[in-house]
Amino acid sequence: MQFSALQLATILNGKLEGDPEVKVHNIAKIEEAGDGMLSFIANPKYEEFIYTTQASILIVNDTLEIDRPVKPTLIRVKDAYSSFALLLEKYQQLTGAGNKTGIQQPSHVPATVKMGTGVFIGAFAYLGENVQLGDNVKIYPGVYLGDNVKIGSGSVLYPGVKVYDHCVLGNRVILHAGCVIGGDGFGFAPQADGSYKKVPQVGNVVIHDDVEIGANTTIDRATMGSTVILSGVKLDNLIQIAHNVEIGQNTVIAAQSGISGSTKIGRNCVIGGQVGIVGHIQIADGTRINAQSGLSKSISTPNTALTGSPAYDYKSSLKSQAIFRNLPELEKRVKELEEMVKQLLAEKAGV
Repeated sequence: MQFSALQLATILNGKLEGDPEVKVHNIAKIEEAGDGMLSFIANPKYEEFIYTTQASILIVNDTLEIDRPVKPTLIRVKDAYSSFALLLEKYQQLTGAGNKTGIQQPSHVPATVKMGTGVFIGAFAYLGENVQLGDNVKIYPGVYLGDNVKIGSGSVLYPGVKVYDHCVLGNRVILHAGCVIGGDGFGFAPQADGSYKKVPQVGNVVIHDDVEIGANTTIDRATMGSTVILSGVKLDNLIQIAHNVEIGQNTVIAAQSGISGSTKIGRNCVIGGQVGIVGHIQIADGTRINAQSGLSKSISTPNTALTGSPAYDYKSSLKSQAIFRNLPELEKRVKELEEMVKQLLAEKAGV
């Protein structure tokens, strides 16, 4: 499948510089692209490759300045990264499993299942009783859906996803391979003899529209009520979300982070990798938490930046780091001052 520069510029509403008829049939990174390939540049660190790349078409920001001739035809857009992502999405729709429909065999689909149009159910999928699937839902092989699960239109569940009973997914939700949605929360009551008694987890998980969740991430069902992931949230691979957690709109969380039970995270937060957050606290909108930080108390001020364990203000942390790096020199100066003071005292005593 080939596309001309003119066709791509029309899709992206971009401005062409170069041959409008040049065609591409594949995509690649700018430093690896060859003839007939499409690439993009959005990060200034890669601008040097614009003069050496062999790509036929390059998507660039409209603010990019070029001081000598380049090989590719350029398509200038407001945001090269977002525009390239849009093309990748359309390419995937044209070439990927997004076009598949129907039910592959063997699979288990009871008569009580309700589904819209354009649904695909891969082989070895298991759907429980009274499952509801919206239009164009794609269920890849090996997926398990428990009884009374509801999945909105345009959602995609990749191989090996498990969604337990009564959980609800909105429209255009993407769950990558190995996700477990609705497993029991970590609820155990200590007993007098030192053992632990399991507390039944009778709630569910509710995931709103346009959420994407990475491979092998787990979201526990609520003890009572719902664990809630609001619209636009993006979760990386290998994240643990505990029971009764709520994550606000458009918050993003990087890999290997863990959120303890009943914590409420605001909207538009950015949480780095390997962050640990204790339970039963609230995190204000726009909070940014640096990788490998540990958060042990609520954050009430919006747009706060934090780092460290226990986490504290990011700017204060940088100042502390600067002082820490200078400790050997400071120690030397203190010792010199101590010697000077001793000498002055000795001279004074001699007088």
